[in-house]
Amino acid sequence: MEEVDVEPTITNIPAISDGKHMGFAWGPGDILVYETLYKASGASGSGCSFIHEIRKDEDIYSPILRKLFNESHHIFVGLQTIREDLPSKSKKPQFVSISKNYRSVIRACMEELQQVAVSTKNAELATQCGNQVSILLAIELIWNLCEVLFIDAAPAGSLLLHLLDWVRLHKADVDERAREVLQSESPAEHRDYWDVVVSYVLQGRLEEVRQMLVKQATLQPAARSMYKQMDTLLSKMPFYNPGGTQTLTEFDVKWRHWHEEVDRCLQDNSFASNRHLEVICKILLGDEDTLLYHKELLGTWYHFLVTRLLFCHPTVKPTELHYYAQSCMTMFLDSRSVSEPLDNILLAAFEFDIHQVIKECSIALNNWWFVAHLTDLLDHCKLLQSHNLHFGSNLREFLLLEYASGLFTHHSLWQLAVDYFDHCPEFGRVYLELQIEHVPLETERKALKVLRICEQRQMSEQVRSICKIMAMRALRNNRLGSALSWSIRAKDAAFATLISERFLQDYCAKGTFSDLDLIDNLGPAMLLSDRLTFLGKYREFHKLYGEKRFREAAKLLLSLMTAKIAPQSFWMTLLTDALPLLEQKEVIFTADQTYELMFCLEELTSSLNITASSTDRPMQEEDVEVTKVELLRLALARNLAQAIVKEGTVET
Repeated sequence: MEEVDVEPTITNIPAISDGKHMGFAWGPGDILVYETLYKASGASGSGCSFIHEIRKDEDIYSPILRKLFNESHHIFVGLQTIREDLPSKSKKPQFVSISKNYRSVIRACMEELQQVAVSTKNAELATQCGNQVSILLAIELIWNLCEVLFIDAAPAGSLLLHLLDWVRLHKADVDERAREVLQSESPAEHRDYWDVVVSYVLQGRLEEVRQMLVKQATLQPAARSMYKQMDTLLSKMPFYNPGGTQTLTEFDVKWRHWHEEVDRCLQDNSFASNRHLEVICKILLGDEDTLLYHKELLGTWYHFLVTRLLFCHPTVKPTELHYYAQSCMTMFLDSRSVSEPLDNILLAAFEFDIHQVIKECSIALNNWWFVAHLTDLLDHCKLLQSHNLHFGSNLREFLLLEYASGLFTHHSLWQLAVDYFDHCPEFGRVYLELQIEHVPLETERKALKVLRICEQRQMSEQVRSICKIMAMRALRNNRLGSALSWSIRAKDAAFATLISERFLQDYCAKGTFSDLDLIDNLGPAMLLSDRLTFLGKYREFHKLYGEKRFREAAKLLLSLMTAKIAPQSFWMTLLTDALPLLEQKEVIFTADQTYELMFCLEELTSSLNITASSTDRPMQEEDVEVTKVELLRLALARNLAQAIVKEGTVET
C-alpha cells in the first residue's frame, strides 16, 4: 500500500527476453498482467501468453476475514449515529465502548483463524491463516494502545494501570506456562517454575507471585522467614485506585516509602542466600540491568517500558511517555538491529503523533480496514481536525473511500461499501456513482438490490442505466414482460414503445397476450408512451369483451382509432375485433359510431390501397385482405340499418 499523502515509489519492471514484453490492464479492483510476444517477419513457433490477475486486497476473499468486515460495518454505522451536539464527557464512554467492540471483533476473527490453522491438513492454508493471525495480533496491539492513549486519554496514575492491562493482554503465554507448571506433580520443582514467577513479577501480577512462592516456601522450611519477608513486600506494594479517595500525590508518597523499604531489604542482604528472591527484589526496585537480563521473558521493548514504569515511575504523565519509550527501545533493541515497522508505529503512538501512526500503518499493513476504521473513530473524538490533504478531502474521508473502493470489487461485500460512501460527505456520492456502475448484474435479484440503492439516493442516471441494461437483456431472451417492466422503471419512452410493438406483434402472430398480469396492472405507467397506452387500453378492451360488457368495449375500441392512439397498421386488427360486436343480435354500435367505423375503414383502405386490382402483395394475402374489407363493409352496412331502425323506433 502507498503512503498517505506521499508520492508513491516507482517500480521498474524489467523487460522479458526473447522478444517478450509485459502488458498491464487496470480493472476496478485489480490489475491484469499479461505477456506479449513479438515475432519477426517470417518467424515461426508456437507459444501461449499467460494472464495473471493481481488483486490489491486479497483479504476480502478470506471467508473468516469477511466476518471482520461485516461485523465492523455494523459498528461503523452505529458510530455515525452518535450526535455531534452531545458534550464530550458523555460521548467519551461511548467511543471507548465502540473501540472495545472493534477489538472484540478482531479477537474473534483471530481465534477462528487459529482454530483453522491448527485443525487443517492443508499446509498452505495453515501458513496463510498463521500470517493473518500475526497481522491481526499486531492490529489489535496497536488499536488497544491507541484506545488507551488517544480515545480513553487516561491521566497520570490511571495511565499505568491501562498500560499494564495492555501488556498482560498481549503477553498471554505466561498463563499457558503457569498452567503447565501448576498441573505438574511438583510445581515448585518444575524447570519453568522460576521463569513463571519472574514473568508474573514483570507484569505486576503480585497476587499470583505470592501464591506461587507459597509452594516454594513449603519445600524449604528453613527459608520460610525469608519467603515471608518477600510476601510482605509484595503485599505492601501500592497500586493507584482511580475510584478511591486517595490523591495521586498521596499515592506517590506511599509508593516511595514502599520503594525505600524494598531498597533497605536489598542493602541488608535480606535475600542474599536465595538468588531467585534477590532477583525479584531487584526487579521490584526497577534495576535496569536485572530487567534487561530477563529480555527473553519480557519479549519486547514495550513490555520492558511498562515494567520499568511500574517499578520506577508509577505516576508517569502522558506527556512524559515519549521520553521513556525512546530510551527503553534504545536499551532493549540490539544496536545493530533495525527496528521493525511495528516498533515505529508503537513509538509514534507513545509520542502522541497520531498522523504518523496512521501513515506507518498505511505503509505496513496489507489493507485499508484498520486505518480507515481507527481514523474514523479518532475523527469522531475530534483528534484529527487539523489535518487536511492537499487534494481536498480530509484524512478520514480519503481512507474510508479507499477502503470502500476495495470492498466494491467483491461479489457481496460491495453492499457494505455503500454505507461507507454515504458517510463521506465530500466525495462519497461521486465514488458511489462511479463504483456502482462496475457491479456485475448477474441476476435480476442483484439488479434490484443495486437499483434500490440508487433509487434511495436519487441517482437517476444510474437507475436509468441499470434498467436499460436489464431491459435489453430481457428483450434478447424474449422475456417481454420483464423487458417492459424494466423500461417502465427506467422511464424510457422509446424502449417502452419498442417492447409494446413486440407485444402487439406477438398478439397478431399468436392471438393471445403474454404477461397478462403486468399489462393488466400498468396503471399510470401506461402514459409513458402512446404505444404503451394503446397496449394497456387494447388489453382493457379484451377484458370488457370477456366480461360481456359489449357497449363499453365497443366505445373503447372506437376511441382507440378516432383518438389516433392505435397505430394505423393495427386498425385492421381493431376493425376485425369489431366484427363479433357488429354480428351481435342486439345492436351494440349506434348509427354515429357505425359511421365513424366506416370512415376509419375507408381511410385505412385508401391509405393502404386495398382494392381488388392491387398487385403489390402476394395473391393469397391480397385475397385475405380484400375478403376482410368486404366482410367489414357488409357488417357495417347491416349494423347501420339496424341502428337507424332502432333509433327511429325509440324516437317515435
